[in-house]
Amino acid sequence: MSTLSKADIQQAANDLYEAEKSRQAIDPVTLTHPNMDMDDAYAIQSSWVEQKVADGRQVIGYKIGLTSRAMQEAMKIDVPDYGVLLDDMLFDNGADIRAADFIDPRIEVEFAFVLKERLFGDKLSIDDVMNATDYVVPALELIAARSHRVHPESGYTRTVFDTISDNAANAGIILGEQRLQPGERDLRWCGALCYQNDVLEETGLAAGVLDHPANGICWIARRFAPHGISLEPGQILLSGSFTRPIKVKSGDRIRADYGPLGDIRCQFV
Repeated sequence: MSTLSKADIQQAANDLYEAEKSRQAIDPVTLTHPNMDMDDAYAIQSSWVEQKVADGRQVIGYKIGLTSRAMQEAMKIDVPDYGVLLDDMLFDNGADIRAADFIDPRIEVEFAFVLKERLFGDKLSIDDVMNATDYVVPALELIAARSHRVHPESGYTRTVFDTISDNAANAGIILGEQRLQPGERDLRWCGALCYQNDVLEETGLAAGVLDHPANGICWIARRFAPHGISLEPGQILLSGSFTRPIKVKSGDRIRADYGPLGDIRCQFV
């Protein structure tokens, strides 16, 4: 149950909206509202998304984050979180991306599920997700922080409630080109090598996401079910990273090698 007033929620969303426009990080919401809870955080995120939609943006899917045990322990939380994907976040494979357009940008390696059928319910299984999936595709997630991860003056570290308020830090997605049909491979054993400027920085297997990346999709469907919200055909669902975030800056080149599933490249300019 929310502890913040509607005015507080709207103000926090406005602050995050303006931070993104100005490219200037702001104080974490929990500095002003230390007693806020997860419902408050998602209410702020929802208000921020409403402003983006009012600007003409379209919702194209969702991201699931904090799915690995390491990230959950780092954030002192035992459940994943989610954010909303918008059409202006989608970049082509091989794209040049302006690093200055994002605050503290980082790259994560994962898989995306694109649905062909509606998913709804709080008792979904991996099989339900795979049967509703049109295809799975390698993906990179570009994350950013519209509020300070670590406050430059006080050293205060933002909490998971700040991250959720900040749309789970989502800022962009880059999809690979090779589509994997559901059941074609055991996704748990699919993985990637991620290079930054030709240096291997991260490796991982998709099993790092809740033991199977489809479990990430199950989680978000279950999270939405009590609110009457379903996952719809055509939506892109990022299932969660199986590597740590790689910090990037102008001049960096990223290549994620998924072996037989191709690779994803982008350059930050």
